[in-house]
Amino acid sequence: MNTSLTTSLAALSMLVACASPYAASPAKTEMGVLTNPAGMTLYVFDKDVAGSGKSACNGDCAQKWPPLTAAASDKASGDYAVITRDDGSMQWSYKGKPLYLWAKDQKPGDMTGDGVNNVWHTAKP
Repeated sequence: MNTSLTTSLAALSMLVACASPYAASPAKTEMGVLTNPAGMTLYVFDKDVAGSGKSACNGDCAQKWPPLTAAASDKASGDYAVITRDDGSMQWSYKGKPLYLWAKDQKPGDMTGDGVNNVWHTAKP
């Protein structure tokens, strides 16, 4: 391959990488469940209607089940979207279901919220 073509291809690949509209994913998969970047397990709530853009967990519920917060500048990507909560804050959702943490999980890998009141479940990819 000639030097001019190699340089052009390198420049093109850098341009494509810089122009990518996707930010880092708000979650990752560990042990078969979604976690936040710190490794804390994420949960979904049966009372949330998938695709509604709303969270049914507010007030005291949100104290126990903190939403996976999103910044105003965060953008939807793939199966992840950002919804606006009743209090105006932003929250990540996955496949239309808002994502939450569980206040009683103490360390990465804890999944103590799975099955609480038969309406909270680990979020699965």
